[in-house]
Amino acid sequence: MKLKDKVAIVTGASRGIGRGIAIKLAQEGVNLAIVAVRSKEKLYNVANEIQSVGRQSLPIIADVSKSEEVKRMVEETLKRFGRIDILINNAGIIRISHIMEMSEDEWDEVININLKSVFLCTKAVVPHMIKQKSGKIINISSTGGKSGFPGIAHYCASKFGILGFTQSLAKELGVYNITVNAICPGEVKTEMWTNFLCVEWSKGQNISPDDYYDYFVKTYSPLGRGMDVEDVGNAVVFLCSLNNITGQSLNICSGTEMH
Repeated sequence: MKLKDKVAIVTGASRGIGRGIAIKLAQEGVNLAIVAVRSKEKLYNVANEIQSVGRQSLPIIADVSKSEEVKRMVEETLKRFGRIDILINNAGIIRISHIMEMSEDEWDEVININLKSVFLCTKAVVPHMIKQKSGKIINISSTGGKSGFPGIAHYCASKFGILGFTQSLAKELGVYNITVNAICPGEVKTEMWTNFLCVEWSKGQNISPDDYYDYFVKTYSPLGRGMDVEDVGNAVVFLCSLNNITGQSLNICSGTEMH
C-alpha cells in the first residue's frame, strides 16, 4: 500500500462522496480526520467504519467556511496524528434558484461553503505540508465546474472557481513537492442527487423522482449508467498515489462531460 500510515483530512465526510472517499482511503491504509458541520451520529458511524478496517479515525464537528473552526480542525488533527499528508476539500451544498429569485444570502451561503472553505482549509494545511516537503491536495469540484446549468448559477460559479484555485495553487506549491488536483464528479448516486436534484428536475417532465436518475444517465451518458461513491474514492486514491500529476481536473462522470 503506497498510502499506508499517511494522514488525511476529508471534509464533508458524514455521507455521500465524502464518506466514500474516507472509506476508500482507509482501505488503502490511511488514518483520517473526518469533518462535518452537523450529522454527528452519521460522522461517528463513518469513524466506526474506518476503525473496522484497522485504521485510526478522528471525527471533528466543524464549519469549514469559518476560519477559526478550520484552525481548530487542523490543530486537533496535528495533536492526534502529528502530520497531515492529504487534504480532501469535499464539503459542499447545492441550491436551486433562477437568478431573479436568488437571494444574496443564498448566493453567499453556496459560495462560502463550496469555495471559501477550499481556500480556508488549504491555507491552514499548506504550512505543515511545506515543512514536510510533501503533500496532496484534492479539491472536489463537479461537472458543473466545467459547464453551466440553469437554476444553479451560484453552485456552478463556486465549482468553476475551485478549478481556477486548483490550477493556481498547483503552480504556486509545486516547488514544495505539493500536488494540487481537482475531481469533477457527475451523476454520482448520492442523497444530493436522489433526494434533491431528482425531485426538483423531474417536475413537469412526467417522470417520478425515483426514475429520474436512471432516465438522466441513460439519456446523457455514453455508457448509459451512473457512478457510485467508490468511483470517486478510486480517483482520489489514484491522485494521492502519483507524484507527477498536478493542476489537473479529472472528470468522473460516465462521459457526460468530456473536457
